[in-house]
Amino acid sequence: MNDLSLVVTILRFGFLVLMWIMVFSVVAAMRRDLVIGRKAKVGQPTARQARKHPELIEEAPPAKVQARQLVVTEGPLAGTTLELSGTPILLGRAQDATLVLEDDYASGRHARLFPQGTRWFVEDLGSTNGTFLGGSALTRALPVELGVPVRIGKTVIELRP
Repeated sequence: MNDLSLVVTILRFGFLVLMWIMVFSVVAAMRRDLVIGRKAKVGQPTARQARKHPELIEEAPPAKVQARQLVVTEGPLAGTTLELSGTPILLGRAQDATLVLEDDYASGRHARLFPQGTRWFVEDLGSTNGTFLGGSALTRALPVELGVPVRIGKTVIELRP
């Protein structure tokens, strides 16, 4: 009986050691995934080097210009300007649209322009004639860059700073 209990005790101890090895490997993998203790990229100074030698720090790229206006550039409403306020803009012929388009090729609820973070996105709302971003038909919501034309029928709109 003593030999059997000794074997069981050794197996229990071995199992306990294996469990702790597994716990440490899981923690190490999570640490790598979460990038804890991230090292500086090759060629970039560490935080300590940057404090001691400020000339090593590269200049930050200029801040991206944000869209502030929606301008109708072509079509019956050419010259119309809307200030962007951070709320979605409904485009179409319906009277409840934010920008009511006087365009026979536009649907009642044609497209939606909406903010997400610092960018604006446009999506077609199942219109008959489609919405085009920079010459390509929309199949899903896509980001709209400044100055890139969005065509709805004969109407063309752009985001401006």
